[in-house]
Amino acid sequence: MAGTALSPGEGASVRVQDVTLPDGEFGKVLVRAGERRTVPVSPDIVVVLRRWIDQAGLEAEDLLFPAKRGGSLAVSEYKRVWRQARQAVLSPDEMGAGLGEQVSSLRDSCLDRWLWAGVPAWGVAEWAGVSASWIALRYPHRFRLEDIEIDWDHLEEILRLPDIPKQ
Repeated sequence: MAGTALSPGEGASVRVQDVTLPDGEFGKVLVRAGERRTVPVSPDIVVVLRRWIDQAGLEAEDLLFPAKRGGSLAVSEYKRVWRQARQAVLSPDEMGAGLGEQVSSLRDSCLDRWLWAGVPAWGVAEWAGVSASWIALRYPHRFRLEDIEIDWDHLEEILRLPDIPKQ
């Protein structure tokens, strides 16, 4: 879910039939919660998800991330696993500083990485199911003018006034 910027509720509702996992390529996940949208899945995550589906013996209509006893994954269960994962990988100082304290940190991190990779804000917004203005307000550090390379010659060319006859 971290690599697709899904919220816990969205991730908990994904079924195996909602993911397309081609070999060695980007896959996709159809998010049905809220406004339907398609989100890319990196080739590395495709491999992990294929392995998970095989090992868990999941069928097309099954939830991709079921609860221990089947059915939908409860938010409390998701948060419990998130706390365990943080404790397993973070140092005491990082834990004390609150790094990744919220489950939403996974989604935030993914959205930020997409922006850093050069995906336009409107594309990130579409994948995340939010507005481009929300993206700009949430991640202003990705929109600093000094970080953008401007092709001044091209800008001059497209802003050039048409030739006006002299009279």
